[in-house]
Amino acid sequence: MFEALTERFGDVFRRIRGRGRITEENVAEALREVRTALLEADVHVSVVKQFTDEVMKKALGAEVIKTLHPDQVLIKIVHDELVQLMGPVDPRIPYVTPGPTVILMAGLQGSGKTTTCGKLAKLIMSRGKRPLMVAADLKRPAAIDQLEVIGGQVGVPVYAERGEQNPVKVCRNGVLHARKTDRDVVILDTAGRLAIDDELMNEIHQVEQATQPHQVFLVIDAMTGQDAVNTAKRFNERLELDGLILTKFDSDTRGGAALSAKMITGKPIKFIGTGEKLEALEEFHADRMAGRILGMGDVVTLVEKAQQQFDAKEAEKLQKKMASGMTLDDFMAQMNKMKSMGSMKDIMKLIPGMSTQVDGLEVDDRELDRFEAIIQSMTPKERRNPEIIEASRRRRIAKGSGTDPKDVSGLIKSFTQVRDMMKVMSNMSMMDRLRSAAQFAKMAAGGIMPRLKGGSTMSQKRRETRKEKRQRRKKHRR
Repeated sequence: MFEALTERFGDVFRRIRGRGRITEENVAEALREVRTALLEADVHVSVVKQFTDEVMKKALGAEVIKTLHPDQVLIKIVHDELVQLMGPVDPRIPYVTPGPTVILMAGLQGSGKTTTCGKLAKLIMSRGKRPLMVAADLKRPAAIDQLEVIGGQVGVPVYAERGEQNPVKVCRNGVLHARKTDRDVVILDTAGRLAIDDELMNEIHQVEQATQPHQVFLVIDAMTGQDAVNTAKRFNERLELDGLILTKFDSDTRGGAALSAKMITGKPIKFIGTGEKLEALEEFHADRMAGRILGMGDVVTLVEKAQQQFDAKEAEKLQKKMASGMTLDDFMAQMNKMKSMGSMKDIMKLIPGMSTQVDGLEVDDRELDRFEAIIQSMTPKERRNPEIIEASRRRRIAKGSGTDPKDVSGLIKSFTQVRDMMKVMSNMSMMDRLRSAAQFAKMAAGGIMPRLKGGSTMSQKRRETRKEKRQRRKKHRR
């Protein structure tokens, strides 16, 4: 999300930066470009008008034209206005004592509400709570089965009454069951509905009246753009919403829903779904999202993701290994940790200065599995000392991993580069390490990964040409 908008903002600021002298007309011209970019991103027209008017007023008020670095001042103003547009947001869930805290999940059909219930339950459980999910979607076939499967995957129990047709009764009984079983959070998964369906809207209103939820979240599909915002507005007229959860945030949607939702509905975005995995739910922070939109990265989110995978002792061990020299086992362990943080391309986008550099870069995370297959085909001694791997060993390893000997050579060469870089990085600051790692990731995505793709460093045409040459030489010798 936001790639096109980030690129357009970047073009606008580069154009201003290239001017020797900034005038009021230059600022107005830049804001016309910003207005066009926002409208193309499917942001609501009234939001676009208010946003650009505020930026223009503050730009002239801050005397951007007279400053030494007017482009930097304008970026700061645009950043602050984006934060104001999407926030302020408090993503924390206010838990009640004594429990249980009841959370009602509403949404349209197909918005990903049931999966989001599982993601939210997993997030809540990671913070020391004991959630219970209630299967109150009695309209969609297999909805109960789906929630029970998700509950089993995240380790959260599911309360269901098969054969019952009254969701109000199921939700009320679910809350009572949570009290009896000492569950301190209840997540009510209600049926997906159309906002114009009065019968279903009345039904969810009755569920709200019967259970008196402490939080009501509306799950909306970010890919539906302005329509998602209009849907949220209609829901808010029938329910007192506490926040929104945007799903499919990792899609190629243009981002209009995220930028319009707060102003049009008056309700903040609390969480965003960033992938299909059940851990892919993030708290929404307006300041971090504004940084991503303007290509500034999001180091705080990146560090939080890393902290979920590495504890203090692991970080200390890694520091020592980086200084003394990593083995292929260490290398593979770190690559697996990175895989758990998300796709390599998404990680690179969080690093300042890297978001625009990865546009158009094809990074296939499945190639990491080929790395692992090659490493697993080595002996422990070879993994500790890859320098001993000569031609016969390369052929054996390639055969065992289903790859080509050249792939093995490429991996060893890449690992040597990484190991040498890690030794240098062991004395760097955290920010310098992130930048260096990002540059290597970019190099890997553009060189190392394609080298493995297809099983060889050479193109198919080039391999065929060499084969023909060998055949001609053999024929000539005969």
